[in-house]
Amino acid sequence: MAQENDFNLDLSDIKHMLSDIQSDIRSFMDSSNHQHLDMMVSNVKNDYSGVIVRHLMEDAGKGLEKNMVKKCEMRNECKGLISNILEKNAGLIRGGNVNEAAIEENRLEIKQLRTKVPYDKCDICFAEASDILSRQVTLMRSMRIYETNKDKRQDLSQLPPEEVVTDILEPLCHQKRFEILKAISAETKSFSALSSLTGLRGGNLLFHLQKLVEKGMIIQRHERGDYMITAKGFKVMEGVSSIYSALEPESEKQANDSE
Repeated sequence: MAQENDFNLDLSDIKHMLSDIQSDIRSFMDSSNHQHLDMMVSNVKNDYSGVIVRHLMEDAGKGLEKNMVKKCEMRNECKGLISNILEKNAGLIRGGNVNEAAIEENRLEIKQLRTKVPYDKCDICFAEASDILSRQVTLMRSMRIYETNKDKRQDLSQLPPEEVVTDILEPLCHQKRFEILKAISAETKSFSALSSLTGLRGGNLLFHLQKLVEKGMIIQRHERGDYMITAKGFKVMEGVSSIYSALEPESEKQANDSE
């Protein structure tokens, strides 16, 4: 009987060890898959944006060739300068999020270039250039990678205060919950790993985990399994990162860039 009890204890220990090993393997696979997925998404995005930029430049080339004044000794020179500005503007798509200031800078460059050419008929060529740039911006809007400050203010006016506070801000308002989200943004974590990370034990840690689960920020893969971040949680953390980067003092940014 004693031998049977010892055997059952050994078997139980082995099961626990196997469970821990499986957990580590899953964590590693999740981390690897996450990194691999990020790399694939990045590559697809680069290829996708490259195709769009080439399409925009083909459209710009056809528009300028067709609609610029034909009989003008400055036609080729102006066409080259305008094409450079339009190509720079189209290339903003590769960055993912297009800054309003960058668009306005390109618009201003076209206007300044117009002041340097001498003929009234030049208005025709630069009107075409402005139209092409506007079409590029329209495409950026449709891709949801460009918004003006006016657009953003209108969006802000539509935010439902109660839902935003309850579902997004309140779950993040505690430092330990933020630490948890930050930790599992890169890979899944077990309860014990999160306990070591946060310094919280038992019910205290479980309280914060349940808060994040209830708000859809994280999920537990299965009963007593690892915790992983959800799409909602990841988007929230990306938003926080963007806000922090935007508000970071310029001196600190420069210091970080130099490191």
